[in-house]
Amino acid sequence: MMRNSGVLAVVAILAGIGVAQAAPPPQAAQCAGCHGQNGMGNPAAGFPALAGQPVKYLEQQLYAFKHGTRRNGMMSSFAGGLNASERKAIAEYYHGLPVVAPASLPAAPKDNVGETLAIHGVGAGTDHAIPACDSCHGVGGRGMEPEFPRLAGQPANYLEAQLLAWQKGARNESNLHLMQKIADMLSPSQIKAVAAYFAAQPPAAPGQ
Repeated sequence: MMRNSGVLAVVAILAGIGVAQAAPPPQAAQCAGCHGQNGMGNPAAGFPALAGQPVKYLEQQLYAFKHGTRRNGMMSSFAGGLNASERKAIAEYYHGLPVVAPASLPAAPKDNVGETLAIHGVGAGTDHAIPACDSCHGVGGRGMEPEFPRLAGQPANYLEAQLLAWQKGARNESNLHLMQKIADMLSPSQIKAVAAYFAAQPPAAPGQ
């Protein structure tokens, strides 16, 4: 009985280690001002959630802000002082935070324009085919490792601003330029529709 108790104690300790959240890096205090203490963003202000996002994606964005391939005055100033190990630490910390669904989400759009773009895409077989957002960003827009971020539950105004940034060249951090090509084919009404659709979807970590 004593041997079994000892085994159970070791298992309990190891389990506790497995679920422990890493201590936040020093820069997290500054991040929290916009992205929230829990990393779930600020929908009213249009600041996105970082919690649960893929590590590689978060690292890439901090690198892009630093080197100007994604332009935002506030983020570029913050990222400009980070080295590679600091970017990695910040990315791993926010990746490890739990994805917490908000108490309420915006109402889903009444039309199916955004839903169609998200799930099926449009114009299949034509020169202007737009692939389904979910084909890269995962079912329900929950993200897909290692580098496609979660869209579900992100603020609509943030998502809309990012699609416009791709169109205008303010974002070009991807070597494949996939998003720039897709955004260029979207009309203003389609951008608003798909942003509103994903803002109304419940957030969850990739694969959940």
